[in-house]
Amino acid sequence: MTTGSAIAARGLRKSYGDKTVLDGIDLTVPDGTIFSLLGPNGAGKTTAVKILSTLISADAGDLRIGGQDPATDARAVRAAIGVTGQFSAVDGLITGEENMLLMADLHHLSKKEGRRVAAGLLERFDLTEAAKKPAATYSGGMKRRLDIAMTLVGSPQIIFLDEPTTGLDPRARHDMWQIIRELVTGGVTVFLTTQYLEEADQLADRIAVLNGGKIVAEGTAGELKRIVPGGHVRLRFSDPAAYRSATAALSDAVRDDAALALQIPGDGSQRDLRVLLDRLDAAGIEADELTVRTPDLDDVFFALTGPAATVPHQPKEALR
Repeated sequence: MTTGSAIAARGLRKSYGDKTVLDGIDLTVPDGTIFSLLGPNGAGKTTAVKILSTLISADAGDLRIGGQDPATDARAVRAAIGVTGQFSAVDGLITGEENMLLMADLHHLSKKEGRRVAAGLLERFDLTEAAKKPAATYSGGMKRRLDIAMTLVGSPQIIFLDEPTTGLDPRARHDMWQIIRELVTGGVTVFLTTQYLEEADQLADRIAVLNGGKIVAEGTAGELKRIVPGGHVRLRFSDPAAYRSATAALSDAVRDDAALALQIPGDGSQRDLRVLLDRLDAAGIEADELTVRTPDLDDVFFALTGPAATVPHQPKEALR
């Protein structure tokens, strides 16, 4: 197993009856990073997270969480991790402070230590003013902050966040992103599953795409985007004569006669744009609008997991 890895898995397999859910996946998550697992419904994400967080056991494979083997030392692994699910574990009938103190009791902290830890986390997550109010009165963003604060009572080294911003408005979502970044700055490792591809793009140091029980690609967001074709520059003209001249000069462009627009393949790099602009200048052509379009994680997701996928599945080694 790799040293310096918060999570290291090799050949994880899991089946239910004759259905193989995980088909020998490998995952390595370095300490102090954000790792995001993406995949369509039914790809095996939930099963993978349940295995990594010791809720169920794999049928086969080698696994270390925080350097420990959950098969032989599950207690040590559970002491090192925290899990925040898609659905809040907050009890709405009691106050935010009481939720925190209940969690402190579960971690066997003394009453004095529990109150100290609870007060510190409530302040850290901007919940001090609301601490004495029933959690049922909290907004969705406040409940999410309280949920994560409760997870941190036990000082976990690794936190599993399962769709932590589902149902939040854009402002609350961005606030949660900042909290997640601060957790990592503080030395925590975050394993993130999300239905928002922009979220993985913004947060994750590395991303793995799971499909059909296999890891079909892994890398940084930038590396994943580069394996998908489709980047282009779009030129739009208001003058039909200029459009005709550009069409003649740029024989490799895809035409859109109705919109007076041309689409030229390219990766959006500075060098690519300079070459295109030089071609336009040489022909004396000036476009009214130039738009650069590069593949995003949505393109990667659909290309690697859709029924009409045209991009070959990339082994993660190819992206390192």
